Amino acid sequence: MGVYRDESGNGTWYCKFSYTNWQGKKINKKKRGFPTKKKALEWEQNFLNEQAGSLDMTFEEFFEVYKRDKASRIRINTWQTKESIIKDKVIPYIGKLKMNEITKVTIIQWQNIIMNMVDDGGRHYSPTYLRTIHAQLSSVLNHACKYYNLQHNVARQVGTMGEKEAKEMDFWTQEEFESFIEAIKDKPESYYAFELLYWCGLRMGELLALTKEKFNFINNTIRIDQSYQRIKGKDYITEPKTKKSIRTVVMPDFLAEDLKIYLDSFYKLNDKDLIFSISKSTLHREMDRGSRKSGVKRIRVHDLRHSHVSLLIDLGYSAIAIAERVGHESIDITYRYAHLFPTKQIEMADSLNNLRKTTDNDWDKLLEGDKDDQDI
Repeated sequence: MGVYRDESGNGTWYCKFSYTNWQGKKINKKKRGFPTKKKALEWEQNFLNEQAGSLDMTFEEFFEVYKRDKASRIRINTWQTKESIIKDKVIPYIGKLKMNEITKVTIIQWQNIIMNMVDDGGRHYSPTYLRTIHAQLSSVLNHACKYYNLQHNVARQVGTMGEKEAKEMDFWTQEEFESFIEAIKDKPESYYAFELLYWCGLRMGELLALTKEKFNFINNTIRIDQSYQRIKGKDYITEPKTKKSIRTVVMPDFLAEDLKIYLDSFYKLNDKDLIFSISKSTLHREMDRGSRKSGVKRIRVHDLRHSHVSLLIDLGYSAIAIAERVGHESIDITYRYAHLFPTKQIEMADSLNNLRKTTDNDWDKLLEGDKDDQDI
């Protein structure tokens, strides 16, 4: 290390040192303009910690390393959520601890604090949100294990808090949806947005990213390969949530006919123009309005996706077929909606009974054959 007073006479300090970068090359580094010797030393130490991935740094310092490594590799809205959770729910409690000093007891005590927190409405965080909070901390520690030689991910060892999925999910029957959609047909943009959400099972971001070129009215299909996000006042069109989300959805004929009329009503609509100018908050307000007007129970906009899945289950389609349509893994459909699939327990038992009867008959025939042999 080398820290020196600047000879230019302005009273500042600078640091000058060499380090080996991640490619194994020796690099000379010089940084000027520090008001004190202490500030120059701190900056030099933090820089070297980041370059070496030293786990002698605090969690808060390591998160900056994590940010440098990961932020550009994931969807911007995903990163915003991750960063917000870490800065609000993790750093205030364990941010000053060194990475190699975070223990299983630390994690348990932190979990207890988070589980006892309440939101602005005085409600405890939902089980799914608690699980999300824990997952963000665990992902940072896992990165430290994988790339920076942290020995253990103590968050994983302790285990998560909360639950992966809420035990209950709301959805509308077709009759409830028909009542709702009739109540909002006075606003065409809202009407067609909710029609697509219900009959095609789209996510909100997928809906709002739709452009004219995504529609093929020869085959009545919609190509889903983008998602719309509004983050800190700026609009972003990103890749969908997962690779599985990239898909082609076939519209029912009645919906395709209505959507073609809707798109034809635009004046000079270009292929790449968004067909919906409404925001997510507008969709929530329209859900409020339609629910009040129709008298059906209020559900979340995202619950229309659940409604679509439950409708397909009721029609007898398999988890694999449904997963392909809505952009999920089939195992996720099985797990999340298992309670909606008709039970096969009685059919299974009957099949096993038949199998046993067949085996018993074979034994009976074999025994009869033995008796015949004895008579001879």
